[in-house]
Amino acid sequence: MRRKDREVLDDAAIDAIIQKSKICRLGFYDKGEIYIVPLNFGFVHKYNQRIFYFHSANQGRKIDLMHRCPSVGFELDTGFQLLEAKTACNFSAEYQSVIGTGTVYPVTDAEEKKRGLLALMNMLTNKPDWTLDETMVSSVTVFKLEVQTLSCKQHLV
Repeated sequence: MRRKDREVLDDAAIDAIIQKSKICRLGFYDKGEIYIVPLNFGFVHKYNQRIFYFHSANQGRKIDLMHRCPSVGFELDTGFQLLEAKTACNFSAEYQSVIGTGTVYPVTDAEEKKRGLLALMNMLTNKPDWTLDETMVSSVTVFKLEVQTLSCKQHLV
């Protein structure tokens, strides 16, 4: 990272930035081009492993790409605030961002699938107590991103 003064290394601070983010953008490689898709997500960090959970229809381009080329890049950001100045070169911005790489996998275990959906609902609503019946769980595809590399940066004034 070029701007070491903006690098965030503390695990708790990184997780807090992830928790404040609302959209995770996944970048898939698709036959010579990059396909980026913005997704709502659930997040867990345990046993030194960060995992993002997503839900999807049972078919479509991202599902095909997940099976064909499961290595992805990802990006999250939050807190953007334009910092105006009198001249164009002096404008700046406050922000927090996380980027990284990982591998996506379909979640086939029913209990993990439910945990992933509950993590997603908790991120969206800040409510951990949801009831999911088998019909709800079986009607969607749940997949997870296991993070392999990650960097976090912030500029706060």
